[in-house]
Amino acid sequence: MTIEDFKKISDSMPDAPGVYFFLNPEKQVLYIGKATSLRDRVRSYFANDLISTRGPLLVEMLLKASKVAIEQTDSVLEALILEANLIRSHQPSYNTQLKDDKSFNYVVLTKEDFPRVLVVRGRNLEEEYPEDERLYIFGPFPHGLQLREAMKLIRKIFPYRDTCTPCVNTEDRPPYSRSGGRSSGGKPCKACFNRHLGLCPGVCTGEISKEEYRRVMRHIVLLFQGKKKELLKTLEREMKHAAKEEKFEEAKRLRGQLFALNHIQDISLIKEEYRRPKISFGVSRIEAYDMAHLRGEANVGVMTVVEDGVAMKQEYRKFRIRKAGPGDDVGGLREVLSRRLEHEEWPLPRLIVVDGSTAQMNAAQAILDQYGMTIPIVGVVKDEKHRPRDIRGDRDLINGRERDILLANAEAHRFAINYHRRTHRASRRVKIESEPTIR
Repeated sequence: MTIEDFKKISDSMPDAPGVYFFLNPEKQVLYIGKATSLRDRVRSYFANDLISTRGPLLVEMLLKASKVAIEQTDSVLEALILEANLIRSHQPSYNTQLKDDKSFNYVVLTKEDFPRVLVVRGRNLEEEYPEDERLYIFGPFPHGLQLREAMKLIRKIFPYRDTCTPCVNTEDRPPYSRSGGRSSGGKPCKACFNRHLGLCPGVCTGEISKEEYRRVMRHIVLLFQGKKKELLKTLEREMKHAAKEEKFEEAKRLRGQLFALNHIQDISLIKEEYRRPKISFGVSRIEAYDMAHLRGEANVGVMTVVEDGVAMKQEYRKFRIRKAGPGDDVGGLREVLSRRLEHEEWPLPRLIVVDGSTAQMNAAQAILDQYGMTIPIVGVVKDEKHRPRDIRGDRDLINGRERDILLANAEAHRFAINYHRRTHRASRRVKIESEPTIR
């Protein structure tokens, strides 16, 4: 199929959430992704600047693709869950090639009397929660930021335990007292912070029995298994039974859960800024990134911010490089930008500035693609004396903003060097102090 054929297909797709698949001529799934708008997301793969903005791997995948298929969902939440289930069952090669699968996220239900519901990174999964300690595992979820937003929504519908300690109820007669249980010392159990917010069902205070809590876990499991219809039928059946037993408070709670599940699209978990945001140049937040090290030692990265020509120093951020190898500036940039995008509380930039050219710009673009974001990237190229020689990227974006771009880049270089020097001095001091004294 030609690019024009793909464009025609994408134009006929619904402006609705769902999951899309790129398939090769043998109908093997090459890549799976989720979208808030299937039409807009699939159409974006066939932009004129694809090669310069998306990177070679994605272009290679598109050249192999002969068909694109979709599965529409009722909400972005369901699209997020469906994407994870389909990636797990099909294991598309380009999903793992475009992103290190160790950085994927998983939802784990622990094997305990009152299971915890946790988000765990793939790299930590086996070490922190080996198979014999897991009741259920769901994933992989490629979009860590969106998954955390999803968990906030799910927890409002189905409150669960994550870190609090279960109350030891000395009165061996479920269900537990609604006024709370007692600790082994006879004192009332202390409510965790999430209990005060209504996000924990009272595991820490003894307000919920094991049987009641297991029912909540079954609801969450059905949701993550993509069995929404079965979940709705289960909740409706439980609501009618509670009403018949004259447990009107319980029936009201179940009715609220039914309503929330049927109106997920009205209380959407994914903020609009994650719907591949279009850039509004009325707001001129620019973020610049730079790395610094000395022969691979004290490897650090920084982020600086310029708004309307002013350096916003209170918003600068420092990062110790944890994964990238010594001297791997491109790998360090990928790590820093990925960690930065995990902070949904930070405002998104309208332009990203990297120190370098093609390699650095492609690395940054690959990370943005993983998070489903469209933010322009420019690169500042230096001469042998580290003086700015050129700014690479979209000339329409660069023209008239050269001063702000160079200011952000210069601040990033200065900030990175200062942070590196402090880090290097501290590491040398620790090394010297740890050496044995010869007498």
